[in-house]
Amino acid sequence: MINNDVLRSIRYMLDLSDIKVVEIAKLADPAFPIEKADVQAFLRRDDDPDYAECSNGVLAHFLDGLVIYCRGRNDSLPPRPVEKRVTNNVVLKKLRVAFELKDVDMHQVFESAGFPISKPELTALFRQPGHNNYRACGDQLLRNFLKGLTLRVRGS
Repeated sequence: MINNDVLRSIRYMLDLSDIKVVEIAKLADPAFPIEKADVQAFLRRDDDPDYAECSNGVLAHFLDGLVIYCRGRNDSLPPRPVEKRVTNNVVLKKLRVAFELKDVDMHQVFESAGFPISKPELTALFRQPGHNNYRACGDQLLRNFLKGLTLRVRGS
């Protein structure tokens, strides 16, 4: 899925302002260079002349910051390195951690979006890429997960 769409979906889900998106991204790394104008450019339509593509670095910082924003910072653990390449599987993992979703919750989220998924399919999404049973998360799967999570967070 396009990084801009993921950012747009999460922003809508949590009803975040542009400034709040910047603050959340800076939770992962306070020195990360992102401003309100950057966020506004990421959220524009792709045919807008002021549109800017959201890089993997920006989305990775935002997702890591979202985990800290939702769950709080754990100072007893060293900070995790920021992902260099953000795949749909990484987005799914980060959102699962941020919203503290268990397997049952994940199944409910997919079902509420009208996209039920089996237990083996779900566990395959969270395996390491080299594992025999690893499954790449497709755009449709992530889109439905974001839709179901939005319904869960915002209510119907």
